[in-house]
Amino acid sequence: MPNISFLPLSPCKLNAMYRATVLLVSLCITWQVALSVTDGLLPNGDFEYGPKPSEMKGTVVTAKNAIPNWEISGFIEYIKSGHKQGDTVLVVPVGAYAVGLGNEASIKQKVKVTQGEFYSVTFNVARTCAQEEKLNLSVSPNSEPRDWGILPMQTMYSSNGWDAYAWAFHADGPEVEISIHNPGVEEDAACGPLVDSVALKLVSNPKRARDNLLKNGNFEEGPYMFPNTDWGVLIPPHIEDDQCPLPGWIVDSLKAVKYIDSEHFAVPEGKRAVELIAGKESALSQIVKTIINKIYVLTFNVGDTRNSCVGSMVVEVYAGKDRTQVPYESKGKGGFKRAKFVFKAVSNHTRITFLSSFYTMKSDNSGSLCGPVLDDVKLVSVRNPRRHL
Repeated sequence: MPNISFLPLSPCKLNAMYRATVLLVSLCITWQVALSVTDGLLPNGDFEYGPKPSEMKGTVVTAKNAIPNWEISGFIEYIKSGHKQGDTVLVVPVGAYAVGLGNEASIKQKVKVTQGEFYSVTFNVARTCAQEEKLNLSVSPNSEPRDWGILPMQTMYSSNGWDAYAWAFHADGPEVEISIHNPGVEEDAACGPLVDSVALKLVSNPKRARDNLLKNGNFEEGPYMFPNTDWGVLIPPHIEDDQCPLPGWIVDSLKAVKYIDSEHFAVPEGKRAVELIAGKESALSQIVKTIINKIYVLTFNVGDTRNSCVGSMVVEVYAGKDRTQVPYESKGKGGFKRAKFVFKAVSNHTRITFLSSFYTMKSDNSGSLCGPVLDDVKLVSVRNPRRHL
């Protein structure tokens, strides 16, 4: 047996090894934390990795773990772009594949998150043949019983048949299971929504700035937006999602509002804004603390998104019981104007609400709903109200 001797290490070399070990441990910890905060597609969130041929019967997936990273149940179809269903050709807007959720079908995936944080799920969805299609979103664990969102698909807002929806939740554990479920029962099991591109974003809760009593008045904080799509993200009504993906705000109406980005739309200020797309059924609100008899000034931008939304528009603004209207003549080229509303507070809390007075449709013959853009909303109290009248 050979003799093996070890040379003693100098203190300098020992310190160097210690520093290297600490650095390696630090890098590992950082890497784990980065993985626990997802900002983008879920693993195989675009469904481009699909089942093996032995795990399919036609387009129907036959094994619950056949789609990598996902667990499925019920009637699930793996759809390739261009697949013909009856007289309809199904086109997948991003990538080549999507999944179809038939009667009582669901897809779910476990994701590591940071417990106590606030997250938003964004996904693309298309309606197929059923008129009353809807999707049920939920996460587990969940400390609130019966806390899920049911998103109706009766109204499609984009011209290509696909819409992106956002839904928010509070992480009650270090790992959650995100589930998308079709609760419908149709005669044809294949009549169900198509789902593609499921993403997750950690959403921060912005604080009120010194020069603005409203939270997130510039709408810069919100759900994940797919960089390669041009139809924005729908924020569902409060009745469907009690935790709004747009921090600070409440969609206080029957229909959604649209969250838009400057890469694909005309945005008056910054990179994000909101489009009021469904007339008086599309309202955005925020409740703010006020002092009775004090005068407040609300300023905001009203414009159009440069998306063929042409015509006379009116944004109605409510501050408690006070109301004003801001007309805007849209040429569909992305203009905007600054508006101001002065009011006196009559209670300790005032609800600020924006809505569009009219329904508007795009002039491109698509029949798609559109509306005025709202951005850069600021609320301040004033000592000398005459200067602002």
